[in-house]
Amino acid sequence: MSEAVTALGGASSAGPVAQVEERALQGMVTLRGDLSELAAAVETVTGCAMPDKRRIVQAGDKAVGWMSPDELLLLVPYAETSQTVAALEEQLAGRHHLAVDVSDARASFRIEGPGAREVLARLCPADLSPAAFGPGELRRTRLAQVPAAFWMEESGTFTLVCFRSVATYAFDCLAGASAGEAVGFLP
Repeated sequence: MSEAVTALGGASSAGPVAQVEERALQGMVTLRGDLSELAAAVETVTGCAMPDKRRIVQAGDKAVGWMSPDELLLLVPYAETSQTVAALEEQLAGRHHLAVDVSDARASFRIEGPGAREVLARLCPADLSPAAFGPGELRRTRLAQVPAAFWMEESGTFTLVCFRSVATYAFDCLAGASAGEAVGFLP
């Protein structure tokens, strides 16, 4: 059996605005269904409460992000992904749902530094002003020409998730946006 590896082998780039780095392997489970029927199972399996619209909730090394009115993204340690899907299947037996391990189909990046907001603002049509986007917020949008989702942690660091098939393009866009001089419009 082959060993799992990240899409870009831990690529990183440091610019004057921010640093971009590929994150280590991350367990990711897409869970779809009527969110009101999924809440108890999600909390039992992850320890996270159900997130509000466009939010992400964390509990230790697990998190649950709201992706759409009928979809959640569960983040768990990579080694626990299969067990998480199995536990969800057990908890949701008899209820209409879909739980799928999408870990190896995704890539994720960390964007940090004083200009992290600006890096994403250069590439995404989302309002990233502090009044509109803060810690715990999650946006599913476009990064240049590809679909992506990102959220902000309390530290001001952003995590971005995209399809693994466009990881090189996404990294190159992020690295390019972090290489320019700071505009200073977003704190």
